[in-house]
Order: sequence, then C-alpha cells, then structure tokens
Amino acid sequence: MPLLRGVWGVLSALGKSGADLCADCGSRLRSPFRFVYIPRWFSSTLSRYPKKPMTSYVRFSKEQLAIFKAQSPDARNSELIKKIAELWRGLPDSEKKIYEDAYKADWQAYKEELNRIQEQLTPSQRVSLEREMLQKRLKKKAIIKKRLRLKTVNENWKNLSSSQKQVYIKLAEEDKVRYYKEIKSWEDQMLEVGREDLLRRKAKSQPKSFEEC
Repeated sequence: MPLLRGVWGVLSALGKSGADLCADCGSRLRSPFRFVYIPRWFSSTLSRYPKKPMTSYVRFSKEQLAIFKAQSPDARNSELIKKIAELWRGLPDSEKKIYEDAYKADWQAYKEELNRIQEQLTPSQRVSLEREMLQKRLKKKAIIKKRLRLKTVNENWKNLSSSQKQVYIKLAEEDKVRYYKEIKSWEDQMLEVGREDLLRRKAKSQPKSFEEC
C-alpha cells in the first residue's frame, strides 16, 4: 500500500488536481485509497480548498521524473519510478532532510488553511460531514474485519485433511444439484405463464450428481 500511495502521489503531482478535473461536476469527489468523501454542498469551495502537500519522497520523485523523462523520453513511468526509488534509498540523510523540512513547512501551511476553511462551515454542514466520515470509517473497519474472517476460514480449510474436505465437497455437490432442480422447476413455471423474459439467457447444463461422479 505505501508503494501504491507513492506511485499515485507521483503521477497525480504531474497532472491536474481533482478539483480541476471535476470542476462544476456537482457530485461527490473521492481520492484513491481514501475513505473521506466531499459532500455536494462542499464542492463550491473546491476551487480554494487546500491540496495536501507532497511528501518528501513525492517531491523528490517529481523533480527526478522530469529529469529522467528528458533523458529517456520513451521509457515507461513504472521503470523510471523504480529507478527513482533506488536513487532515493541511496540519498544521504542530509539531502533527504531538505525535502523533509519542505514537507513539514507545507503541511503546517496546509493545516492552517484547512482550519480556516472549515471554520466557515455552518454547524449543520460540519455535523453532516463528520457523520459521513464516521460512516466511511465504520465501513472500512467492517471490510477489514470481513477480510480477516475470510483469511481465517481459508487457513482452517487448508489445515483440513482430505477426508474432512470431502464431507464439505459432497454437501456442496448435493446443494448444487438441488439448486439446478429448483431453478429448472421455476423456469418451467415462468414458461407456462408466458414470462420468458425472466429466464436465464444461457441455459446451463445440469451438473452430475455426486453419486454419478
């Protein structure tokens, strides 16, 4: 994920901001890898809404990418970004500090401007924004929790013996046969009442029962 964020930061730094690309769109805007949405009523302030400052690495990458592009115009961005990453890793701490100090200064200015704009929001707008941000955070936590459960189930399945897995495989085959019988019965009923439009576009062949396997 940090690599994806870095790549996105470099590429987005070369183009226009989300506000420029979606000016007058009147819809919610979302930045990749974030779960914070900007409500419709807030779109009118996008033209003066502060843009997050580039991190020290993204700032360095933007400068170097222009140089590498001039030297190798036909090279792919992905290849150049890899070279820039290697160059950054080998950069002395004293030179990295220049970019880090610039980022800290920009971040402080960004926070001050952000606070100034948020102070102009009405109480109802502020409550609506906070409520929506909370909902997105809860949704993100739910997704993470679901992924962890699926990971646990997958690990438990791998630890089962072949005989234990066969029990579930047999149950799944029986359930599949039951499903195809029920869907076939339902489709026959729809044909009788003249509702061919509800039938599946492509009829699927009924699977063999587990006794035939």
